[in-house]
Amino acid sequence: MKCVLLAASALAAPIGLQSAPSSAPATVPAGTSSPVSLPPPAASQLAAPPSSSRARARPSSPSAAELRVRAANRRAVREPVAQAFVNAVQVYPFNPGVLYRLIAAPERVADIALQPGERIISVAAGDTSRWTVGDTTSGAGDTKRVHILVKPFAPGLSTNLIITTDRRAYHLQLESKARTAMAAVSWTYAEDELVAIRRQETATEAAKPAAIGLAIEKLNFGYAITGDDPAWRPLRAFDDGRQTFIQFPSGIAVGEAPPLFVIGEQGDTQLVNYRMSGRFYVVDRLFSAAELRLGGTKQSIVRISRTGDDRPGRGRAS
Repeated sequence: MKCVLLAASALAAPIGLQSAPSSAPATVPAGTSSPVSLPPPAASQLAAPPSSSRARARPSSPSAAELRVRAANRRAVREPVAQAFVNAVQVYPFNPGVLYRLIAAPERVADIALQPGERIISVAAGDTSRWTVGDTTSGAGDTKRVHILVKPFAPGLSTNLIITTDRRAYHLQLESKARTAMAAVSWTYAEDELVAIRRQETATEAAKPAAIGLAIEKLNFGYAITGDDPAWRPLRAFDDGRQTFIQFPSGIAVGEAPPLFVIGEQGDTQLVNYRMSGRFYVVDRLFSAAELRLGGTKQSIVRISRTGDDRPGRGRAS
């Protein structure tokens, strides 16, 4: 009886809604009618859904500005070189705007040593979650030196580090490797070395005699120096009968030089022609009294007075 009902139901169904024959026998619970077949999906519904790769926008090509930035950065990078190592320290020549390479490794601390006497203002790293950055000092007084210490948490990392001080700004490119690490980096400073050379030349020039051909027996040292005691206070004054020489301490070469005023017979001040030769003022005349003055509201005044004729081999005459 069950089979007859199934056959009759199938014949009663419209032809267009009949489903395709199936190899497996259909099973219908007792007391229910046959399921109705649905129409086939439209062609548009059969299209495959867009893949994630197609849905995701393709990255655009780098702009001309980006390419210029990349090229400039590549040119600015200074890599470690074998001849620049002093023991395990890579010594870079400092130049503004250069990107200095530092290679680090996990469980290794790399030392960035600044110039002695240089004071740190700030340190900024691009990645502070995977890189540890700290600082310490060595030495004391004029030899006190700041050290920036960096350590990565894993290999394969890269970031940048900017250090600003009271003298300059450093830009470093940090990379982490699995086993290779630089112990330390430091710099040489061409400008400071040039200043040191010039100071040495000045000191050498200052040690030369103020004039060539001066006969000692003709020099008169009968001058008294009185007044204030600034750092530039002259050591002595003397003349050769035609010119007057005023000798200063060595610090006059790097400090401010005081102007010279000759005191007239009426106590008035007069400007006088003189020039500086090393540590000496060479005055193109003799005088009885003169003053060196320097300063603003609180002026330092040193007086130079001729006391008589005090040439070697003679007694002092007033």
